This record gives sequence, structure tokens and C-alpha cells, in this order.
Amino acid sequence: MPITSSAARTAAAATVTAALLAAVGCSDEGNGGEDRPKDLASQQLEWRPCPAPSEAEGGGPAPSPLPGGTKWECSFMDVPLDYAKPDGETIELALIRARARDTANRVGSLVFNFGGPGASGVHTLPSLASDYEDLRARYDLVSFDPRGVGRSVPVECLDDREMDEYVAEDPTPDDAAEEKTFLEGIEDFSDACEENSGDELPYVGTVNAARDLDLMRQVLGDDKLHYFGISYGTELGGVYAHLYPKNIGRAVFDAVVDPTQDSVQSALGQVRGFQLALTNFAEDCLERGDACRLPGSSVQEIQNWIIGFLDRLDKKPIPGIGERMLTEGQAANGIIQTLYSKEYWKLLEQGLDEADGGNGALLMAFSDALNGRSENGTYSNIQAAGTAIGCVDTKARYTVDQAKGMVPEFRKASPVFGEYLAWGQASCSKWPVPGTWDHPDVSAPGAPPIVVVGNTGDPATPYKGTKAMAQALGKGVAVQVTYEGEGHGSYGNSPCVQKAVDGYLLNGRVPSDGTVCT
Repeated sequence: MPITSSAARTAAAATVTAALLAAVGCSDEGNGGEDRPKDLASQQLEWRPCPAPSEAEGGGPAPSPLPGGTKWECSFMDVPLDYAKPDGETIELALIRARARDTANRVGSLVFNFGGPGASGVHTLPSLASDYEDLRARYDLVSFDPRGVGRSVPVECLDDREMDEYVAEDPTPDDAAEEKTFLEGIEDFSDACEENSGDELPYVGTVNAARDLDLMRQVLGDDKLHYFGISYGTELGGVYAHLYPKNIGRAVFDAVVDPTQDSVQSALGQVRGFQLALTNFAEDCLERGDACRLPGSSVQEIQNWIIGFLDRLDKKPIPGIGERMLTEGQAANGIIQTLYSKEYWKLLEQGLDEADGGNGALLMAFSDALNGRSENGTYSNIQAAGTAIGCVDTKARYTVDQAKGMVPEFRKASPVFGEYLAWGQASCSKWPVPGTWDHPDVSAPGAPPIVVVGNTGDPATPYKGTKAMAQALGKGVAVQVTYEGEGHGSYGNSPCVQKAVDGYLLNGRVPSDGTVCT
């Protein structure tokens, strides 16, 4: 089915995830508003040892202790389902933390959102914790499952069998019959979400998630929100800064979403970003001469071969994993997943070479990672949550015919990926809940410095979004840092970026605006 949900994408970029959430004497389903504190900001969290992640979070083992033996702790926090009715029903958000090492010089809590939308922070933070261990010197590292995600009243849509069928459907219909099937797939997905999670769907958007962040700040005992947002997490952070500019502490936005673009502009930006990453991948392959497994003596020839390969799969899928067949859409998913990091490029080359020989297992494994499918066949709710959040945020409701009309422009932006993301613009066409905005307002006059970090080779959040975010935050707020590199995000890829960010978060040293790391 469509590979355009930004949710699935960034979440999969974080498919390094592996952590989880805890039952803190409450049920996984929440308390339905019973025993609700009169003042939610004064609620006391019960921190308990973390169990293994739920299937909705992505499954896997419970998180291992950190260096020095520090154990992960998990809890639930009550928030209003509807902030317009603060005394009404509450829901529970799942939280995870690792305490700071130097408690005498502790700054506070550092709250992470790893993107998506739809990624489980409770699952992701432990798996990436080694990247942020230096920050734990003075911060409790904290993350959470945003509303609708993981164990925070997860949006539920299709079951596992239905999801297997959904992700295998043709994402680029070629005739009227395939267009009908494509639309039916969108309708079935939307209907299932409404049937299983209809009461929660109006309330899972980014504005409510930002309000949750401010309540979380208070419950954690912090006067200011210290925040590290990655990918979609930068959009959430920008919305928070707009709503609560005086409550921002030290904040970092890495892999910055362009807040000035509507859904079509954003998708076109991603198309160009993945096209650039594919070009860089092909150039890297060619530089290795005969060691490159792919046919072609130029970037254009390799690209044309990939297009032809996907066309062949459209007509005749090949064996993937077990009894599942690798389809055109799943292969495209697998390629996109590997372009998130330069470390995956050799595996992309291997996967394409093996698939050309009739073995689609490796590309299917990457496609499964992007879609949140585990080896045992269960799906996290990354696709469901990402679609729900994206559709309630975005006003646009493009029909299948309108999406079809976008194909030429998208294909021009990327001959490989354009058609897939063009058709994906119809993903919200049958959504039962209206959207909120064309694009978010992130203006934050009066906010303290916010460090925004952009990677010139980022496929998922193209570099120009960094400057757009900096300008949208307002004069004197953003401090821009550039990493001239590859992959999605910068902090974990560049020691130079890490040094600049750590100096700011740990010691309050604001980097020079315009800092460039190579």
C-alpha cells in the first residue's frame, strides 16, 4: 500500500528501537478517568521496573541496564483526553526514564521524541541510549509514547493478517481496476481505524501532544522543558515552542521538518531527498568499480535498472520471506528504509542483487522494518498511529483522482520514488476525522535559543527545512548547525555536532549560529 506515511518512515528510521513501557499498577488500557487527581499537574508518578515492550510498541525484550547498572524505570501519566474538557475523561501516557548519574549537578529531565509521527519513545530510547549516555551525566533521560502510540491508548486498525495484505497491495495503480482496489484499501484501513479507535481519533494530533509535553514537564518537576526532538519530533517541538515559548529550557531539533510546507510540498521534498540519497548511493557503488554488484556504468544506468526491476515486480512478485512474496511496493519500502543511513548502503546493494536473482528476502526484511512488522508476524501500531496523527493534523483530503493528477510532478522530482509518494497523497481521503492545519505555526517570540541541526544529505527531512524552521521560529530564537553528511539526522553521525549539542545541553554554551560540521 502507500509508502508515504511519514509516520512509517521516521519510525522505521528508528527501527533500532527496543525498549518498553511498564505496567505501574494500572492496566495497559488506562483507568478511564477513575480516581483522577483533581489537579493533573500534581499527580505523583509510580516508577516501576520496565517489562518487555508490548506488540503495539514493537515487541522485543525488556531494556537492559545502562553502564554502571542504572535500570530503566517506567510509569504512566494521566492526561485529559480532550483539553477542552480538562475535568473530563483522562487517558494514560506511557513514560520511561533513566536517572542522571551526577545528581548533585542535575539540570533536570531531558525529554526525547524520536519522530514518526507514531514512533514509540518508550521502545526507542533504550536502544539508542548509548548515543546519549554523555547527556545522562546531568539529565534524567526521559521519553514517552505519545497519545495514540504504543501503550498510550494505541490507535488500532487492521489485524496482523490484514496488515500483511495491506502492505502487499499495489501502491501505484496502472488502470481503473487497480485504482478501485487502491481506493478500497484506503477505505478498509480508515474504516478499521474508526471501528476500533473512533473515540480517540479526534484527539491524537500534534497540538494535544504538545499540551501533553507541558503537563509532563510539570509532573516531572521541571520549571522548564528541556527537549531533544528528532525528525517529526522537531515539528512537535516547534508547536510546543509556539504554545509555550516561556516554558522552553534547553532544546535541540535534529533532522528538522519544514514547518512552512503543506502535505504535498512536504512529500515532494521527501521525494527529492530520497532521490538525492539514491544518487549518492549509486555514485558510491560506482566508485568501487567491479566490486559494485549492480549493473550499469553510470548513475543513470543504475537508476534505470532499479526502475525496471520495480516494474518487473509490479507484474510478477518474487519469493520474499516464508510464503510471502516480495511485491513492487514492498521492494520500494525496502529501498527507502536502507537510504536512511549510509551504513545500510552495502545491504541495499546486496538486497537488490539478490532480488535480481529471485531472492527478495533481504529487501522484504527492510520493508518489514519500515512497516513495523516483527519476525513473528505481529505489527506495531506505527502505521496506524502515524496515519491517525498525520490525518488529524493535515486539512488536505486529496482524492485518488487528485493524487493521480500529481504523478507527473512527483515523477519529475524522482523517477524512482515519485509515483509512490504521489499516490500516497490520497491516504487521508476517507479519514473519519477532519484535519487541523495546512501547516503548523511554530513562531515562538520570546523563546530562549533553540539549536536546530540539519544534515545536507538527509533524505527524509531535506536540509532546507532547517533554515525554514529557523526563520519560522522567529528572530533571535534559532541557532543553526549544519552537518555536511549523509543519513537521517546528525547527532549520532557527527562527533562535531555531538560536541556542539552536548556543550549546549550540559553547560549552556550556545553554539555559534551557522556552525558547520563536516
